Amino acid sequence: MTFTKAPWPRRLRSQEWYGGTTRDNIYHRGWLKNQGYPHDLFDGRPVIGILNTWSELTPCNGHLRELAQKVKAGVWEAGGFPLEVPVFSASENTYRPTAMMYRNLAAMAVEETMRAQPIDGAVLLVGCDKTTPSLMMGAASTDIPSIVVTGGPMLNGWFRNERVGSGTALWQMSEDIKAGKMTQADFLEAEQAMSRSSGTCNTMGTASTMASMAEALGMALSGNAAIPGVDARRRVIAQLSGRRIVEMVKDDLKPSDILTREAFENAIRVNGAIGGSTNAVVHLLALAGRTAVDLTLDDWDRLGRDVPTIVNLMPSGKYLMEEFFYAGGLPVVLKRLGEAGMLHRDALTVSGGPVWDEVKDAVNWNEDVIRPADKALTASGGIAVLRGNLAPGGAVLKPSAASPELMRHRGRAVVFEDIDDYKAKIDDDALDIDETSIMVLKNCGPKGYPGMSEVGNMGLPPKVLKKGITDMVRISDARMSGTAYGTVVLHTSPEAAAGGPLAVVETGDMIELDVPGRRLHLDVPDEEIARRLAAWTAPVAPGTEGGGYSRLYVDHVEGADTGADFDFLKGCRGREVPRDSH
Repeated sequence: MTFTKAPWPRRLRSQEWYGGTTRDNIYHRGWLKNQGYPHDLFDGRPVIGILNTWSELTPCNGHLRELAQKVKAGVWEAGGFPLEVPVFSASENTYRPTAMMYRNLAAMAVEETMRAQPIDGAVLLVGCDKTTPSLMMGAASTDIPSIVVTGGPMLNGWFRNERVGSGTALWQMSEDIKAGKMTQADFLEAEQAMSRSSGTCNTMGTASTMASMAEALGMALSGNAAIPGVDARRRVIAQLSGRRIVEMVKDDLKPSDILTREAFENAIRVNGAIGGSTNAVVHLLALAGRTAVDLTLDDWDRLGRDVPTIVNLMPSGKYLMEEFFYAGGLPVVLKRLGEAGMLHRDALTVSGGPVWDEVKDAVNWNEDVIRPADKALTASGGIAVLRGNLAPGGAVLKPSAASPELMRHRGRAVVFEDIDDYKAKIDDDALDIDETSIMVLKNCGPKGYPGMSEVGNMGLPPKVLKKGITDMVRISDARMSGTAYGTVVLHTSPEAAAGGPLAVVETGDMIELDVPGRRLHLDVPDEEIARRLAAWTAPVAPGTEGGGYSRLYVDHVEGADTGADFDFLKGCRGREVPRDSH
């Protein structure tokens, strides 16, 4: 793809606020000068907003204020005027009922922050799971030149000379506690080992996946995704990004130039190659919804089905993000895909050139971390999109994290009506369940939880774990953490709370899962399903009785199969800057 640079110099949007001698211009300039800025900074140079998701209650992003200083240095060096702006930071670790409920709110806040303020370009300073998609969604809607800078992953966790992956180890150890394989004292000792430096999850969880998606889409400089948060090279790429955004403004290189169909197809294939999180599905669908690209679930299955998972990282493999960086990081993966004919080599990136120019000389320094295709973890990775009478709108499964022997399975449903029902029953030895059963969790989708929490990877019942069983088929309309693993069917659409067939599954029903055949079938006659649905009553989503944002969310959120964005945001792109009222 060729890109034609805009002429420079020219009048930028920030000059609507700062450029001139009117009362309004003096009003805007004068107030900003109270921070000690010289008059010549308002001479028409690019004003760069550093949109910072730093928060002490977002631990993954706790080091971003320091990183912002490096971005500022780069902006100053390139002749821009940097201004740091705090934006909504939805923390995966602390937000209840789930950070996903606030992704759309964060995206709206970012969009309006960019639209309403005098910035010509934006550096999206992100890290924790929802901060990356929400800021990219806001930037896509405003279409102001933008570049992503990720905070980077934590250093490897180590416990008793074994790698401890954030999240992945937590799920494993909590199951070991229930199975009697680990003591509570050991679990508490391992806690500190899981998070021993600043940064995001060190597994290929959602944060690392979305950092990889940003780079694969072309929205970040090459190599951005994998550099550890405490590595000096993370600060270098932040400073280089600060320099680059100034040139992007001068060239008028916008998200709409970068976020093309080819870019999304590259990202989907990258997700398959890295064993990325299923959460990337809802986030990229939502991001595409903010652009002119018509992306669907079927695109995920079509494009990812033949992509081998070659990155040997937890939860699919054994290594962590630190080793991925040392091996060469995402540029090596992109090069491998390009050599295999699975990459649109001419897709434009924030560099101003094609992605292939950025990665063609990448070197793989560890072929056990980034494997050749003939030694892939999974020959057919990607995201499997399942359909059938249980999921007419689709459901997803991550093959690289599933058990091969369960990819075709027929079993008796054991139903949990919601997450509280699951918690009340799962540890009861009287629960009629065994390893051949299929666990079904309802009412945990976008409307049902609300917010579609990461509870789809339901822990197994202790009486099954004590047999040495570590996986069972699980089906829900929920999400699961990108750090989780297992034969878990997620995002079942339409969700139960919206009256999807999942709502009327009963304990004892037989369900067929056929991942190779992409089929998810409830062995109940159509007439019986119709009878049950006719008698079904929609539940009231917890926390929505009093109105407020939770009420707005439930009333307007769309299904997971289209990205779980708000319905009223369709067709609302490209609004003009609000008029000055002074």
